[in-house]
Amino acid sequence: MALLTFKGGIHPDDGKSLAKDKAIVEVKPKGDLVYPVSQHIGAPANPVVAVGDHVLKGQMIAEAGGFVSAPIYASVSGTVKAIAPHLNPTGGRVNSIVIENDGEYKEVEYPEVTPLEDMSKEDILNAIGTAGVVGMGGAGFPTRVKLSPKEPEKIDYIIANCAECEPYITADYRTMIETPEKLVGGMKIILRLFDNAKGIFGVEDNKPDCIEKLKELTKDEPRIEVMALKTKYPQGGERQLIYATTGRAINSAMLPADAGCVVDNVATMVSVYQAVVEGKPSMERVVTVSGDAVAEPGNFRVPFGINQQELVEAAGGFKTEPEKLISGGPMMGFSMFSLDVPVTKTSSSILGFTKDEVAKMEPSACINCGRCVEACPSRLIPSRLADYAEHHDEEKFTKHEGLECMECGSCSFVCPAKRPLKQAIGSMRKIALANRRKKK
Repeated sequence: MALLTFKGGIHPDDGKSLAKDKAIVEVKPKGDLVYPVSQHIGAPANPVVAVGDHVLKGQMIAEAGGFVSAPIYASVSGTVKAIAPHLNPTGGRVNSIVIENDGEYKEVEYPEVTPLEDMSKEDILNAIGTAGVVGMGGAGFPTRVKLSPKEPEKIDYIIANCAECEPYITADYRTMIETPEKLVGGMKIILRLFDNAKGIFGVEDNKPDCIEKLKELTKDEPRIEVMALKTKYPQGGERQLIYATTGRAINSAMLPADAGCVVDNVATMVSVYQAVVEGKPSMERVVTVSGDAVAEPGNFRVPFGINQQELVEAAGGFKTEPEKLISGGPMMGFSMFSLDVPVTKTSSSILGFTKDEVAKMEPSACINCGRCVEACPSRLIPSRLADYAEHHDEEKFTKHEGLECMECGSCSFVCPAKRPLKQAIGSMRKIALANRRKKK
């Protein structure tokens, strides 16, 4: 049978061999921990502690700032040192709570957990919201909000994004190998919220061991299916994953719920399990540290707030001074100029490369080869959209569906003229979206 996939896409060198066989290692922080109050889409969290306060691990230090928001918890015990703007991984300065780690890791006494079978749907949603669980695949959308659509009876599919299509990142792979029961447990919890839904684990076929483990764990679950997907970037994109697993299509004006789907990634589902079954708030995640400049690439379980420089040191430091540092994947991540930033809820990886190949590229004129059109998963004409963007022609940009771009970078990757297509389109997209919001 043909593997499930989508139209377009590319096959970059995945670089996963550097870290895929490295078991997850727990890292304890040494220095101060920094917690930005904006680690999610929506309103920033509001600090509920003051400078000088002593806090325990698992204690809430910032409460949700609204319905579309999420609380933040201390991942160590210590003293609140400051509440002030601090650099975050995307290069901005965000109001942050700084905690001086006392190294004792004294933990709060968590409330007694209600057995899952005795919990109502509202109890489950409240547990997820109170724990501060957000989408940990990059977007950071509060999970309680995502799991509360207006018409839950119209949700047909709960899709676990197990593709991990970005090169080099292996954090989700190691999680599926080492703790697959928590992933399956998270899926079962979410299925309790949607009476008509079926659960799908969408796994790329370059992870046959994960497919086998998940099939074994779900063989007696009639509402859950494991689907093998063709290994291709960006298979993990929300629209591509929904199309590959269900055949349903959505556009930029729609939410997955409009197509009867809810999509969560591996780390998010594991956090749902920990929140509901273990009664623990979201305080840690698995992060991949990799790249040809890293001495000992690996996967690390780290508390939120830990300094990324400490994480690189846990991977043996750099064997060669890197020219390029990236937070996230090389295709959709953010270039960093400093490692003096914290790990947040959406930090999936830190990559260090000896050569900054992109910076050395010299763009030339478009040769109208059409490779960007073939590669585009959104079925657009990137070369034309980039022209409109460079000429600041917002009207033509929107007329030719520029807002449908998902900024995956496939067009820039295949362009023989080395044009920065994604960057040009992405910049114009942000301007067009901002102008659209002003008109509302």
